[in-house]
Amino acid sequence: MTELSVVILAAGRGTRMHSDKPKVLHELAGMSLVQRVLECAHKLNAEKVCVVYGHGGDAVPVALEGSDAHCVLQEPQLGTGHAVQQAMPHVEDETNTLVLYGDVPLIQPSTLHQMLKFDGGLTLLTVHLDDPAGYGRIVRNHEGDVVAIVEEKDATPEQREIREVNTGILLAPTRLIKSWLGQLKNSNAQGEYYLTDVVGMAVNDGIAVQTVQPGNTWEILGVNNKVQLAMLERTWQKIEAEQLLKQGVTLADPARLDIRGKLECGRDVEIDVGCIFEGKVTLGNRVSIGANCIIRNTVIADGTQVAAFSHIDSSVIESECRIGPYARLRPGTMLHDEVHIGNFVEVKNSEINVASKANHLSYIGDASIGSRVNVGAGTITCNYDGANKHRTIIEDDAFIGSDTQLVAPVTVAKGSTIGAGSTITRNTPEGELTLSRSKQTTISGWQRPLKKAKKQ
Repeated sequence: MTELSVVILAAGRGTRMHSDKPKVLHELAGMSLVQRVLECAHKLNAEKVCVVYGHGGDAVPVALEGSDAHCVLQEPQLGTGHAVQQAMPHVEDETNTLVLYGDVPLIQPSTLHQMLKFDGGLTLLTVHLDDPAGYGRIVRNHEGDVVAIVEEKDATPEQREIREVNTGILLAPTRLIKSWLGQLKNSNAQGEYYLTDVVGMAVNDGIAVQTVQPGNTWEILGVNNKVQLAMLERTWQKIEAEQLLKQGVTLADPARLDIRGKLECGRDVEIDVGCIFEGKVTLGNRVSIGANCIIRNTVIADGTQVAAFSHIDSSVIESECRIGPYARLRPGTMLHDEVHIGNFVEVKNSEINVASKANHLSYIGDASIGSRVNVGAGTITCNYDGANKHRTIIEDDAFIGSDTQLVAPVTVAKGSTIGAGSTITRNTPEGELTLSRSKQTTISGWQRPLKKAKKQ
């Protein structure tokens, strides 16, 4: 099969977005529009991908740094045909070129693979729409062969009645595209060089013009304003939710779920309303996620329950843990089996071992906590001295009383008990009670001050 080159057109201003950001850098489901198209192109094993950018300066190339896309500037912007011309010097003649659009983010590899089956001629992706307004019309002859694409602004009233429209996505041998582009003229209502004019040229050259229909109409929908962006966002979230339901995941309300990345679920997973999953999240069997949780780049193992309003970021959570409500697990958190993290507890860059608990109003940062440790309410690991971070070590079976400050670096030895209200600055001995309270004193006869009478 002939090698494939992909050209992604991403130079539009996006005036109707009412934003200083280039249109293709607005996000859908946690990824910019152009990155979604680029991801699709990668799944086609393209030999080369060119992104043609224009408005927004270098914002598009900067956003795509680290990818293998070759960015090409179109300046000035003189239409789609002119845009593809800018990419042609970077594309080998022996390849086939597929043209995609940076503001059509939901095109699926399965549809494009259908196009790739036709090798040698011109292949168009077309679709039948009940309301074709705004799209170029596919004009066929009496035999049903494609003879031209007419843009709506240049179409006759009869042509505007045609329901089969051009999506703009096409595939052809690169050498033919280069030849056709060299013949383009801008004698149209917009004064632009239309890529669609290559269809008439192909017909005149006796080149077969094939058409392919997308698997779903939503694949070819573009984004021109925030209304369309929001509609596509909900469309995609609905698709993601339906896939989870088909896999057996219980969703309290499929319409109130946002997946901004990749979510993998085991069996008997339950997800309540208002949850957001970002990056790559993996949920094991029998995991329960309460309402309004935000979970990012995290692995949660079997049987763990996350209660409502918890935020979890870049953490690893093993089996049968209990988290929340209102818990926050920051990057670098590692919870082993049967750990309990309760309401208003924050954990950062810490490892907590089997069956340990921090159930109330505590901060655990840069700590290593052993097994079967109880961390009392209001406990703080004082890990930052204003310049550097230091580590707190709490060994197995320790008991930390409420309202305790552990000033790192410090080690609470195995089996130690820390009395409530203590500030611990030195290592504690194993199996002993350590506390640092001041002596309680009662001042006999003391009277609370009274407010002074206001002057009349």
